[in-house]
Amino acid sequence: MQSLVDKMRFLYKPYVLAVLTIGYIAGELGHYLIGVTSKATAIELDYGDHACQQNHTEVHRHLLPQQCAGIELEHECHGQHVNGTVYCEWNYNGLGLEYQLLAGPSFIAVFTVMGVVLGFAADRFNRVRMLSICTLVFAVAIVFQGTVKEYWQLILLRMVMAAGEAGCNPLATGIMSDIFPESKRALVMAIFNWGIYGGYGIAFPVGRYITKLDIWGQGWRICYFGTGVLALIMAILTGTTLKEPERKSIGEEASGKGKVSLVKALMQPRVILLMIAASIRHCGGMTFAYNADLYYNIYFPDVDLGWWLFAVTIGIGSIGVVIGGIVSDKFVAKMGIRSRVACLAISQLIATPFAFGSVYYEPLWAMITLGISYFFAEMWFGIVFAVLVEIVPLQVRSTTIGVFLFVMNNIGGNLPILVDPLAKAIGYRGSVMFFYAGFYGISTVLFFITMFFMDGPKPEPAVASDEHRNQVEMGHENNTFQPDDFINGIGGPKTNGHNIVNVRPSESSRL
Repeated sequence: MQSLVDKMRFLYKPYVLAVLTIGYIAGELGHYLIGVTSKATAIELDYGDHACQQNHTEVHRHLLPQQCAGIELEHECHGQHVNGTVYCEWNYNGLGLEYQLLAGPSFIAVFTVMGVVLGFAADRFNRVRMLSICTLVFAVAIVFQGTVKEYWQLILLRMVMAAGEAGCNPLATGIMSDIFPESKRALVMAIFNWGIYGGYGIAFPVGRYITKLDIWGQGWRICYFGTGVLALIMAILTGTTLKEPERKSIGEEASGKGKVSLVKALMQPRVILLMIAASIRHCGGMTFAYNADLYYNIYFPDVDLGWWLFAVTIGIGSIGVVIGGIVSDKFVAKMGIRSRVACLAISQLIATPFAFGSVYYEPLWAMITLGISYFFAEMWFGIVFAVLVEIVPLQVRSTTIGVFLFVMNNIGGNLPILVDPLAKAIGYRGSVMFFYAGFYGISTVLFFITMFFMDGPKPEPAVASDEHRNQVEMGHENNTFQPDDFINGIGGPKTNGHNIVNVRPSESSRL
């Protein structure tokens, strides 16, 4: 008779995915809260631009003689009224160069460097313990963000938060790749990386409505306290309930061939192209993430879109993430890795025109087009990393992910700082439209080009041994990357016909 532990063993893998994903959501919620609380934070901490804005007067904007957002002088702003009621105010709007620095570069600078460092460490030390420590670091930083009194303190704590959160992706990706089989890889990666959009989507109602409740007189600060406590709980669960999985090596390492260097793996044309395309797509996503709440508040101040934004990002975005992973996993078995990149290109192509609509139309159609765009656009993240782990050798997998994130976040995370200067030249709407929807379109072209550098379908072996089938079922086979790629050319004939899986002892004792 099986023990209860043995009967419940099948729940361990979903539990690992749940713990890793919720921890990631907490980190990303702390990351993106600033985009929603920025106006309240700027008023209290004294940073950013002043602008004319519609105040809380119950006047429909279509009935106003002049829109507040179009007024550039303070005295004209104070002079706007309807039947003697002033409807405009001159105050911090939460935007400006100081906000863009706070939201992007201050976070990205540390996040990208630490991502590479932790990626190297992940290939050598106990990843579960490292992830628990990283989660603890960003949890504490988020809690302390709720206590700041000065702008520079917020900058410093966001940098500390970035240092901790940098370990989430390379560490968790390595853990999941050793637990889940190839047949579920894209779906698992998509669910985990949905944590970015989960945290971002939850930030809308938390940042808007929890701030307005002014619980215990803490205003926007209570949002950070609650998020930090959730992250602390996940840090404890990660460190006490997860175990380090065995690392699996691929055939060329087991058969005595020299290890493929990190530089050689990164210098594959397909990796470089994938990195550039992902960076451009990431810029589009970050532009919308950092500016969505502020944009809709400025242009539609009398329409509360907080719950709509939450529903689109969490509901529709989640469906898109899951479907993208399932479709990618189904196609790759028949058409090879090239099919994953084809899914990327097609999904972004469909999403681009609807992304333009989300910042062009009035609120109703803006939300409708945003929902359609999100369904297709958010397929990308999990598929990108499913492709990446399949085209690089396992022994440098976490390091490669760290370097990939370093480049992607430095380009995609820092380019949105140009939204502010471009907005001063062509207007805020035009600037957001260019860096958001425009970069979706550019990434579409780049993903299509990248697709032709990927391998097509692999020939089916005539007879598969029981041992080989077991390896595939356990997710230990990774035969996509071959050193001969560098001899025969990408997609060329392979001279290495076999992959032998060698199981190394657990490295959990090294740390």
